[in-house]
Amino acid sequence: MASVADHYRSLLAPVYAWMSGGLDAALARGEAEIETILPDLPRGSRAVDLGAGFGMHSIALARRGCPVLAIDTSSYLLEQLKGHAQALPITVVEDDLLGFQRHLDRGADVILCMGDTLTHLADRAAVLTLFTRAAESLRPGGAFITTLRDYSSALTGSARFIPVRSGADRILTCFLEYAADHVDIHDVLHERQGEVWQLRVSAYRKLRLHPQWLAASLKERGFCVRLEPGPGGMIRVIAARI
Repeated sequence: MASVADHYRSLLAPVYAWMSGGLDAALARGEAEIETILPDLPRGSRAVDLGAGFGMHSIALARRGCPVLAIDTSSYLLEQLKGHAQALPITVVEDDLLGFQRHLDRGADVILCMGDTLTHLADRAAVLTLFTRAAESLRPGGAFITTLRDYSSALTGSARFIPVRSGADRILTCFLEYAADHVDIHDVLHERQGEVWQLRVSAYRKLRLHPQWLAASLKERGFCVRLEPGPGGMIRVIAARI
């Protein structure tokens, strides 16, 4: 079983923008999502984007005049972010999500952990550590916002096979295997090289986190929490620092 970083390095990172619908479409969705969740965020607000990837949300925040600390473990995706960011106020850091505090020089107004990034953490203890550090790092009234897939109810049979995206020269499918506290994600990538289709397969692990457990854990750390539907069938968790 590959680590999350190794899985992205060996398979997902080079096709991530493609699997997200293409760069332009992904950045447009990021702009729309930031407008939905942070419509009144003042210019100059300090933002942290955990699992920033190629900048889907970092770029949207920076275009609104917010300095952004963008953290990811994938050097490939961060290089893409740098290329897209150009002169925008984004500080790009390759590091583990839990290490974000050492790169902050002052309190944050918003901390994002979007996509399904939260489930990449090693265990529930790591999730709780992240919540604690977010609470410590946010200014009063600041927000921690995350989106994730709810794996708490296991899919069965053929429903475990999920087509991600396909094109003339590339097909990506994933298969899910459930255990008590995690789900193993097997990504199956077919790519055409001339007249020959080549197959690459890699697997990594995600946590099964129940949304109500997340809400209760954040409330214990001084947040006011709201759960709502997120994009692509995900759950959005909006936690305001009291």
